[in-house]
Amino acid sequence: MSLSVHIEKKLGAFTLSVHFETRGGVLGILGASGSGKSKTLQCIAGIERPDAGRIVLNGRVLFDSRSRTDMRVQDRHVGYLFQNYALFPHMTVEENIYSGIRYLKDKRERQRRVDDMIGRMHLTGLSDRKPGQLSGGQQQRTALARCLINEPDILLLDEPFSALDTWLREQLLAELKQLLTYYDKDVLIVTHNRDEAYQLCRHIIVLEDGRVDSSGKVQDIFSAPPTRAAAILTGCRNIAPARLLENEVVVPDWNLRFHPERPVPPGLCAVAIGERSFVPGREENGQTVTVETILERPFSWLVQFRYRNQKENTPSLWWQVDKTSHEPPQVLSLGVSSRDILLLHT
Repeated sequence: MSLSVHIEKKLGAFTLSVHFETRGGVLGILGASGSGKSKTLQCIAGIERPDAGRIVLNGRVLFDSRSRTDMRVQDRHVGYLFQNYALFPHMTVEENIYSGIRYLKDKRERQRRVDDMIGRMHLTGLSDRKPGQLSGGQQQRTALARCLINEPDILLLDEPFSALDTWLREQLLAELKQLLTYYDKDVLIVTHNRDEAYQLCRHIIVLEDGRVDSSGKVQDIFSAPPTRAAAILTGCRNIAPARLLENEVVVPDWNLRFHPERPVPPGLCAVAIGERSFVPGREENGQTVTVETILERPFSWLVQFRYRNQKENTPSLWWQVDKTSHEPPQVLSLGVSSRDILLLHT
């Protein structure tokens, strides 16, 4: 299984210029709103036409601007799950799934496949219900069944949890992860939610302003984001501009200088420190701090602070520590290992 995407598309003042390849499994496309995530999926599906480039799925050319190849949507063999699921409200579960069949002419085989999909998607007993009578999870499974009924070569999921509240999102996230085990082909999931990306995806690419900012295994990107955009999207809030001066990294906003223990990337522009990386009283890169706010969480404390000599008009920092008592932590200084300071490039 493989997908090769190399496309360019002008959208007013915004330019989509996306280049990536996959080799099977679940790939997450992570990015802020307006970064071009959904447009990328729409180009792969054929809903949008790139201005230039080439899209190849399992050796089949879906789009090639040079040869003027632009395969029809219905011929691309792509399953597309929209944000709002796009179920037909006047149709039952069975009818919605049945409507997705494009290629089979034999009615008995069609019905057999629909019945099989209803069982696989845990929709047994719901065949006669309409979308308005279904829970959010049942709607999602119905839409997914309609996508999979034709056994597409790739499954595209566009923000599948964006309209759901936190509790339902977590429940459906677990269900979708289990359901995807039935599908052994390429899956692309567009999301701006880092939890979804981490739990569902094997690899991710980070989109920033219409371009691939970074890519890699999901664990690698989350544990050591290489760029400022990746650090922000993976949840790091302690970020400041930095530069290399001889053998030291200088962070003017934090009045911090340190000898890096990580390889310094070309184009170093900033550093980031995870909320759990600070240690009270640690001498290494330690500074006196002023605590501004302490927020109590069910199992941890979240401390907002500033370094005593921090540059004015710069954002405060955040430290998260596990809760060992009901008394908030008392802290006078915080340090951090140089190994835990992430070096970010443009």
